[in-house]
Parts: sequence; C-alpha cells; structure tokens
Amino acid sequence: MDFIAGAIGGGLSTAVGYPLDTVKVRIQTQRHYNGIWHCIQETYRTENVWGFYKGVSASVLTVSVISSVSFGTYKNFLCTICKLRYGAADAKPSKLDVSLAGGAAGAVRQMQKKEEKQPGQQSFQVALMVVLMTPSEVAKVRMQTQRNLHPSITSPQPVSKPKYRGSLHCLKVIAKEEGFGGLYKGCSALLCRDCSSSAIYFLTYSALCDWLTPAGKNKPGFLVVLLSGGFAGVLAWGLATPMDVIKSRMQTDESNQHKYKGLIHCARESVRKEGAKVLFKGLGLNCIRAFPVNMVVFVTYEAVLRFTGHYTNKK
Repeated sequence: MDFIAGAIGGGLSTAVGYPLDTVKVRIQTQRHYNGIWHCIQETYRTENVWGFYKGVSASVLTVSVISSVSFGTYKNFLCTICKLRYGAADAKPSKLDVSLAGGAAGAVRQMQKKEEKQPGQQSFQVALMVVLMTPSEVAKVRMQTQRNLHPSITSPQPVSKPKYRGSLHCLKVIAKEEGFGGLYKGCSALLCRDCSSSAIYFLTYSALCDWLTPAGKNKPGFLVVLLSGGFAGVLAWGLATPMDVIKSRMQTDESNQHKYKGLIHCARESVRKEGAKVLFKGLGLNCIRAFPVNMVVFVTYEAVLRFTGHYTNKK
C-alpha cells in the first residue's frame, strides 16, 4: 500500500508545484530574466497560462512512479533494517535507520558505523530510479525552456512551429539528433542531487514528526504531517539547489551547442562566467515551492494509508 500512497502523493504534488518548477528551470538556464517575478510576467505575457505547464502530463506520470518506488522502498527497507537490528519490523527506528532507509548512496557511503549492512542494495535502488528518471527530466526541462509565443501577442507573421510538440516527441527528437546518450544528459548531477537530498528528506520528516507529536500519541496528527513534510522539503531542496542548477544546464545543452563536457566542466564554466552565486539560482523559489509540494506529498501519503486501514504505528 505504501507504493500506491506514494504514487498518489507524488502525482498530486507535481501538479501543485509545476508552474513554479517551470519558472525555476527558466531562471536557472536562461540569463535574460531579471528575477522570479519578471520570469512569471514574461512567461504569462508571451505564452499565457499554458507556458507554465509544458510537459506536465509526462512529469506527473513519471513522478508518480518515482514517488511510489521511493516511499515503498523507504518503508520496506526501514522495516527490514529494524527486523535485522532489533528483531521486529515494528520496532522504533533510530535516526540512522531512517537515514539509511531514506537513502542516498552518497550519504550511506559516508557513514561507517557497524550497523550499515545495506548500502549496496540502497545504492542500487537510487541508481535505478535515476536511470529511469533522467530521460523524463531531460524532456521536462527541454519542454519548459522552449518558448512558444501565444497567438494573441504575436505579429501578423506566421509563428514557427515548436521544435518539440510534446514530451514523447521531445524524447524522439533528442534520441534522433543526439543519440541515446542525449536522453541521459545530466544523469551524474541528478544522481548527486537525489543521493544527498533523499536521506536528509526522510530523516528531517521523521525527526520533526517525533519532535512535534505530543507525548502519549502513537502517530502524528495531520497538522504535524503538513508542517514536517513542508520543512523536510525546504531543507532537502535548499541543499540540492547547486546540483539542480548544474543538472538543468546540462540537460538544456542541445547537440548544436556543446557548451558543457560534463558535470565538473558545467560547474566550472557556470561559476567562471556568472560567479559562485549562479549555483544558487532558484534557491528561494525552490524553497517556496518545496513547502506546499511536500506538504501535499506527505499528507496524501499518510491519508491514503490511514484511509485504507494499512497504516502501521511505529512506536
């Protein structure tokens, strides 16, 4: 049931936060915007409301699958770790257990305590998710940065057809023009971003739920879930922003540009041309978007589990 609850939460959260995600990607990859509000104004003026939702359908489906795998893996690994360490799947997990289960290969590799017996499995799960997710991310970013003028503001001259007519068409064009490797641009940055943020994400949520839940109550109330989920998202995305910027820039580098040779080269060139502050483009927007989006993720996840009667208390 955790897989289903995660899928529903992920899909709803994507729909809620997608317009701000589009603004964030454009600010990170295009230099002609003066700020968040200017980007919002220009996008609406030239492309109307639809400009904020380019590629949303494919993104909702993909994030639903990824969120399903993420939450399902998290809960199942947490139960497995507790059973191995404490002899019972419903035993109270430690913060280390939560971090491992929420997991990031990079975070796991940095922990050298004796209790770590699952890093290979966790690393494989995270890597598999990134392999499945990268083509969707590439298509999403390309669609979001493709500007199509709305007919109401264009000149009498005919408007040229957009290069990408949809997410699937975008993937087809990329594969044709850039080869199979084009679908996996930014994979290394995506892996680094998700590896570092995933452990922090679940760990922060668990810690805040424990802290905010009154003594004597076995499970957090929905207000606690909302606040914990929101703040967990803000912290995770705040720390993930530098790699998010690099990922977006690598994925918008089309075959006729060849601006970046890899993750390190992209980071070095971006900092050289625009200063270190470039790595934090969209930081405020990421944090603003992360709060409501992850409120929706966790409250939907918990609500579905409780509604279906499969919610299990962890004392």
